[in-house]
Amino acid sequence: MEKNRLEAFSDGVLAIIITIMVLELHVPEGTDLAVLKEKLPVFLSYVLSFIYVGIYWNNHHHMFQATKQVNGGILWANLHLLFWLSLFPFATGWMGENHLAATPTAAYGFVLLMAATAYWILQQSIIAHQGRDSLLAKAVGFDWKGKLSPVLYLAAVPLAFASVWIASGIYVLVALMWLVPDRRIERTLKECREEN
Repeated sequence: MEKNRLEAFSDGVLAIIITIMVLELHVPEGTDLAVLKEKLPVFLSYVLSFIYVGIYWNNHHHMFQATKQVNGGILWANLHLLFWLSLFPFATGWMGENHLAATPTAAYGFVLLMAATAYWILQQSIIAHQGRDSLLAKAVGFDWKGKLSPVLYLAAVPLAFASVWIASGIYVLVALMWLVPDRRIERTLKECREEN
């Protein structure tokens, strides 16, 4: 099957997720800067989640540049990823509105963990469909960031009950880790085009 509908649907869902998250930023009542202080946790959780959605969109785009066709398993794996990403607005709002309280911060980490797991499942589904010598398999290689991220999330979830600042710091660290451009897929695609 062609991949165009999957990509278009995914892009639409991610756009809606960002829209829902920004709609959770309610205008404060008042005109002085002091009223913004109470909205700061909500805004910061939105910024972090916006960055995460951007990272997923970017990596999803690159992954499907290295994917020729999809099958039913890939479609379901993609829906699984979109399900966990669709929980970002809820987890973001809950964490921000409660000023980084332990349970909402742990729940946010759980959603991040499940989204990372779903992304890995999607990636492995594509590789299984296309073969171990496929472009994506070559580009992904060892994938240290993909292996380290879930471990950090898994550590952060229980840590949220001891220190929300440490857990939140881990979430920020993982986001920063992924913000560093990863050129593996672009490089592999370029090498493949030069060979042909």
